[in-house]
Amino acid sequence: MNLVHLICWLDRSIYAVVEHEVLSGNVILTDERIEHIKEHHPNDYELFIRYIPQVIEDPDYIIASSKPHTAVVLKTIEEGGHRFKVILRLRVEGDPSHYQHSIISFWRIGDTTWRKILKNKVILYRRD
Repeated sequence: MNLVHLICWLDRSIYAVVEHEVLSGNVILTDERIEHIKEHHPNDYELFIRYIPQVIEDPDYIIASSKPHTAVVLKTIEEGGHRFKVILRLRVEGDPSHYQHSIISFWRIGDTTWRKILKNKVILYRRD
C-alpha cells in the first residue's frame, strides 16, 4: 500500500503562472516518492524534508517544466544557505477527483546548478 503524507497547502494564486486551471488544495508526498528521493538523492530526504513546506508555500522561483501540469520550484533557505529544487505535479481542473498536488522529487542543488537553471530556463514566477 502506498501511504500518502500531507505536506502543506498549495496557494493557487502563486501557481496559476503554471496553468490557469490550478486548484488550491493539499500537497502530498507518497511513500513511493519518498523512496525515489532517498534512492536518487541520498541523505537529502532525512536532512532536509522539513523544508519542503517552506519551498512550496513561499518559492523564490517557479520554472517552466516540459511536463504538463508540473512546476519546478526553487528556494534558498536562509538557515544554512541551502538551495532546493522541488518537482511538483499540480492538480488542475479536469483531473480525477481523487488527485492531489503531488511532490514528484526533491533535492538540494548547488550554486552552479542554481545559476544555470535561472540563466537557461523560463522563469514563470519570481518572489519580489
